[in-house]
Amino acid sequence: MASLATHLSAFLFLFPTGLRRLLCSSSLYLKNPSLYRSKTWYFSEPRWKNLDLYALIIALPLSSFSEFFLFLTFSGPPTYSFAFFQQSAVVFLFWVLILLIIFRENVDPLYVNEGFVFVFAGISFLAEFSVIGKGITGLSGSVYDLLGALTLICAGCCLYLSVRPWAFFAEFLLSSGLIFKGTWILQSGLSLYTDTFALKGCQKISTVPANDGADVRCDLEEDGLRGVALMKLLFIGHAIGVFVLIFVLFGLLSSNRKLRFGEAGGPLLAELDSEIMLVRDGAELEME
Repeated sequence: MASLATHLSAFLFLFPTGLRRLLCSSSLYLKNPSLYRSKTWYFSEPRWKNLDLYALIIALPLSSFSEFFLFLTFSGPPTYSFAFFQQSAVVFLFWVLILLIIFRENVDPLYVNEGFVFVFAGISFLAEFSVIGKGITGLSGSVYDLLGALTLICAGCCLYLSVRPWAFFAEFLLSSGLIFKGTWILQSGLSLYTDTFALKGCQKISTVPANDGADVRCDLEEDGLRGVALMKLLFIGHAIGVFVLIFVLFGLLSSNRKLRFGEAGGPLLAELDSEIMLVRDGAELEME
């Protein structure tokens, strides 16, 4: 992460994506838990309602190129500079993932197994985990360690869904993880990359030649220790806020059918209805 702008961009993609997955998956699960299956992406009709997905097709390669350009032009410590190249490669992986999802949606699904797409998503998250916080040390490094933990949870959920797509709890954790990642990335950007929201006694992140990396500069060692404790407390606060939001939304969807995603129709529920009909027909044939 190079600036507040990149953190804000990540938040604008992760938070809505996680929220959309939560609403769509919960709506399908509540309609018929026994026939629920997770999907790599929950498409909507008409097509314009999938603008968030198509925006990623444009935004991700631009982001990858900008990170690669920073790698070529940055004159700071080599470790911190090379982190830009690693981040560029990870963003490119997620772009390929989006292309796989769209390709599978527009051609025969048999050509691209949905389990394979989930595995690729898990590998992409693991690649992201391996580069999070590279070239960043000290207090800032501890902040990115927490972000890495959330990324690892997302990776585990994707790999689990590749073999057990009916596991709603894994989908629930994946959606929650994406929402949580979005809010924590925004918090990290505000706390580490701005003077306005900087931690007390510390300045915004900058390169530290002596450590061959980057970190926030604190006036006293006590300020740094207090900053670490405060960021961990904020992390707990974010966790509580996110899970309260998630359970409130799930409760509203459970009690009010009109709030459920696509309750009036759409490809997801049409597909689920067809599966229900097949099960009923099979049951009737057995009875005969």
